[in-house]
Amino acid sequence: MTANLIDTGRRLSEEKSPEPAYETAETSLYNADCLEIMNMIPDNRIDMIFADPPYNLSNGGISCQAGKMVSVNKGKWDRSEGFDNDMEFHEKWISECRRILKPEGTIWISGTNHSIYQCGFLLQKLRFHILNDIAWFKPNAAPNLACTTFAHSHETLLWARKDKKARHIFNYEKMKTGAFGEDKMKMPDKQMRSVWSIPTPAPNEKIFGKHPTQKPLSLLTRILLSSTNEGSLILDPFNGGGTTGVVAKIIGKRKFIGIEIEKEYIDLTIKRLNHINDLSGML
Repeated sequence: MTANLIDTGRRLSEEKSPEPAYETAETSLYNADCLEIMNMIPDNRIDMIFADPPYNLSNGGISCQAGKMVSVNKGKWDRSEGFDNDMEFHEKWISECRRILKPEGTIWISGTNHSIYQCGFLLQKLRFHILNDIAWFKPNAAPNLACTTFAHSHETLLWARKDKKARHIFNYEKMKTGAFGEDKMKMPDKQMRSVWSIPTPAPNEKIFGKHPTQKPLSLLTRILLSSTNEGSLILDPFNGGGTTGVVAKIIGKRKFIGIEIEKEYIDLTIKRLNHINDLSGML
């Protein structure tokens, strides 16, 4: 275990401490329950958290993917345990996030209407200061096959600071000019707004496999460049396909901890990290 990422002083014993599934000087991946690993992180240690918790959508319904009808069932991890149990789970992990964030640290939570309102309520209950709610518009969103509601074409991202009085990281000028990487996302010299039009992951972002709720590289690039600096320590407690860690490595000079309960997605993340040159040109 890399001591500069997780302080081993919080461990109950060496035997009870899982070893990382992947580790470099800048990146540690854990195939474990997020609460187990977060419990080992000292107070006030993390600069920024990106969390994409289960949406609890796996209810036997159907959706459309690549023009085909598919099941929305993603796995046991995405099944609802009932409103009260789901709320209890969200409160546990968000409470741990609050403990391990620095006073000026921020958290991003992504979700749909199935989960984001619970998370937003809990952020306020746990005394976070909400900075923005971002509407991530998906111009290539799948159609609604049931034809009983409007097509779901966006997700909501909540961005909040731990301590209202602290000065958080926001790279305003970089967001104003749109100077991402090699200016591939160049925008007019105006303030960036809170509605972001970014397509869902392209096929070439899934060349090593895919996660059912995988986030596009462009989305995480914007998030990391806006709210972290060189040297920042970033945590993703629901690592999924590893997009947060991949972007952190492409941008460089940032440290990353990813936690994922499903081994197949840890394996996917490792493949992506080991072939970073194949992905960096997509930003």
